[in-house]
Amino acid sequence: MAKTKEKLIKPLESYTGVADGELVARATNIQANMTGNAHFANPPVDLAALKTAIDTFSALIAEALDGSKRVIAQKNKQRQAVITMLRLLGRYVEVTSNGDMAVFQTSGFQAAATTRASSEPLSESIRKITHGDNSGQINVSVRPIRGAQSYEIRYGAAGPGGATPTMWTNHGVPGVKTPFVVTGLTPAMIYVFQARALLKTGYTDWSDSVTFICT
Repeated sequence: MAKTKEKLIKPLESYTGVADGELVARATNIQANMTGNAHFANPPVDLAALKTAIDTFSALIAEALDGSKRVIAQKNKQRQAVITMLRLLGRYVEVTSNGDMAVFQTSGFQAAATTRASSEPLSESIRKITHGDNSGQINVSVRPIRGAQSYEIRYGAAGPGGATPTMWTNHGVPGVKTPFVVTGLTPAMIYVFQARALLKTGYTDWSDSVTFICT
C-alpha cells in the first residue's frame, strides 16, 4: 500500500496590515529559531543578513517617529525587504518540514489556520488574544461558561518550537466582559496561554494552549 503523502503546513504570512513592531517581533523570533536549526540546514536566505535587515528596519522605525517623509520611505522599503526574506523562508520551511508539525514549529513560524474560521474561539476557554496598548502587554479575552463563579488564566514563555512552558504565572479573572490585560511581558517572546473556569464542583481542566508573540 502506498504511503499517504503528508499535507504541507502553510506558514502564517498575513504581513499586510501587521504593525511594524509586531513584524519585527515575528521576524526576530523566526531568525532566532532558524539559526543553527538542524532541521533547516540550507535556508534560501542568509540568516545573519536577515538579522541585519531586521535591525536596520527597527532602527528606521524609531527614526521615522519624527515624521520625516524621507525616513518613512526608507522604513517602508526596508519593511518590504524583511517581508520578502520571510516569504522565501516560509516557502522553504513549508516544503522542508513536509507536513511534520513538530519540525515546522522549530522554525519560529506560526502555522496558518486551515479549517477554523477566524471568528471562532481560539480554544474552549480563550476567545481572543490581542496586543495591548503598550509594549509588553497582551489582552486575553476569556469565554463565558454557564455557571462559572470566576476564571483563571496562566501563561509562560514557550520553549523551543513553541514547547510547553517550564514555569507558569497564574492570574484570577473575576469577569469576562472586558479582556484581562497581562503586563510586564518581554517583547519578541512567544508566550503560551491557558484558561479554566471555577464552577460549584471545582475548576474545569485547563484549556488547550494558545501561543502569541508579545510586542
